[in-house]
Amino acid sequence: MTRRYLEDLQVGETWTSESLTIEADDVIEFGRKFDPQPFHTDPDAARSGPFGGLIASGWHLASLSMQLCVKARLFGETPIVGVGADELRWLQPVRPGDTVYVKRELVEIQSIPDRPKRGVAKARIDLINQHGEVVMRMYGLTSIPRRPVVSGCFRLLTVANGW
Repeated sequence: MTRRYLEDLQVGETWTSESLTIEADDVIEFGRKFDPQPFHTDPDAARSGPFGGLIASGWHLASLSMQLCVKARLFGETPIVGVGADELRWLQPVRPGDTVYVKRELVEIQSIPDRPKRGVAKARIDLINQHGEVVMRMYGLTSIPRRPVVSGCFRLLTVANGW
């Protein structure tokens, strides 16, 4: 697998993940551990709640989005570091049995003046259900290394030797 550096990225590039079906057991388990509200943890109580049934926690959806992105290795073997998320919004409830996938679009690339070896890529990350509805949107900020500068002498040796 190759490495991708900040210089390899282009605003507008897109990527779509594989799909993932949300299971009721996973919704309940995540809800019990991290977001213990009845509409995430108790199917009977959820029926009389504001959503008329069990729904996945928004934090569960954000975690699944991260899983799908990391699994795809969008930057190859390049070590990346998440530095934040902007404008996280949950737009539609996600229910057990729904199938979701991530669509990511690179919207901005920035150099960091006080960190010359890294930059930041900003991507719109949409989690989309089986009906084509965006159920969650956020802007992920990722610190990405710049391409290492190779000295001329070392570069000549590596090119001459086929490295």
